[in-house]
Amino acid sequence: MTDFLGPAEWTALRLSVQVALCATLFSLPIGFAVAYALSRGDFFGRQALNVLVHLPLVMPPVVTGYLLLLGFGRTGPLGGLFEDLFGLVFAFRWTGAALAAGIMGFPLMVRAIRLSLDAIEPELEEAAGTLGASKLRVLCTVTLPLIWPGLLAGAVLGFAKGMGEFGATITFVSNIPGQTQTLALSINSLLEVPGGETLALRLAVLSIAIAAIAIALSEVLAARVVRRRSE
Repeated sequence: MTDFLGPAEWTALRLSVQVALCATLFSLPIGFAVAYALSRGDFFGRQALNVLVHLPLVMPPVVTGYLLLLGFGRTGPLGGLFEDLFGLVFAFRWTGAALAAGIMGFPLMVRAIRLSLDAIEPELEEAAGTLGASKLRVLCTVTLPLIWPGLLAGAVLGFAKGMGEFGATITFVSNIPGQTQTLALSINSLLEVPGGETLALRLAVLSIAIAAIAIALSEVLAARVVRRRSE
């Protein structure tokens, strides 16, 4: 197994897991809040929020990366703010790769969670409310237990997207071995090196396997949501 990939490729794989995991963990609470607002809310700007959430799915990834560079670069307003307050730098760091991965996977995460929320019969939440339960208690004891397959599916899709993210990442944080060179960026680098095709193919197979497993798992979880809706 150790001969399957070289040291640089194992480093890229570990970095990809680190980036995708951090992106998923930080995105999931925000994704749930946004999905809940879109599913349950009735407020001015709801459609605009929906469009904003799904923009990364349809925009060229390089545009997303460029916008991240403008906003979260060291001279950008948000990048400067995070650096001054928390000492957190995004541009040309793995943290920036995690930010890019989180944003690119965010629409998939929100969509999966929102579908789960839409599948809940409103009467169930309303019944708990009429029995005196607060909104927070209804959320914790009724809503979250019912939508956990959708939450998990959203997390899986977000993680898989983070593992395979390329365009926004290379635009925002470049392709620095050991720092920002994730799995996808490593494949790109190997294809530019004579004799690197074999390792690139192995990484491509690994990427396909990760994506296939994520899709299969999300489909299983989505089917569980559908079954719960029909019960």
